[in-house]
Amino acid sequence: MTISQESSKQKDESVIDTSSPYFIHSSDHPGLVLVSKRLNGDNYGMWYRSMIIALIAKNKIGFVDGTIEPPFASKKPMDFALWVRCDKMVLSWLLNSVEPDLADGVVYAETSREVWEDLHDRFSQGNAPRIFQIKKAIESHSQGSTSVSAYYTKLKSLWDELSSYQNPPTCSCGGMKVFNDQQDQDRIMQFLMGLHENFGPI
Repeated sequence: MTISQESSKQKDESVIDTSSPYFIHSSDHPGLVLVSKRLNGDNYGMWYRSMIIALIAKNKIGFVDGTIEPPFASKKPMDFALWVRCDKMVLSWLLNSVEPDLADGVVYAETSREVWEDLHDRFSQGNAPRIFQIKKAIESHSQGSTSVSAYYTKLKSLWDELSSYQNPPTCSCGGMKVFNDQQDQDRIMQFLMGLHENFGPI
């Protein structure tokens, strides 16, 4: 093998497949903020869902859920270096996606998974108070002087956040249909009850 061929082979091996979780796009950088609303402690359900979507889109979800484990540094030093590089990138994204006072508590974590699990342990176990807040907000939410569209958009965001905390039936029987039908009826009633009185006769 000639020197030029050897050099070409090394270059090809150094190129990371774009479908690999180790691939970092040119637009990705440590200062990137993946979600529109940072975690503040009260919006964990919505933040968690948004982060899941963003990390899947970035092909980096495996770094926080543990499915992409670090290679042995002694056996595969180059792969380990790639893993560390990507994990630190994900770690920086997580830090950018939480409020500064929360970031202070996880900034010294070694891996993105540590931060992910720490935030999950701290904020997901307190679901009951948040569920109560959401249900109260749904009950008290009304159209007021806003448009029907704006009223419905806000109501739907509350429904979606509430759904993120609930576990619907997963059976293949009729339980899921009954659950969905009942939920749809409840939401229709909630929507109608909050409409401006001008819509009362509807």
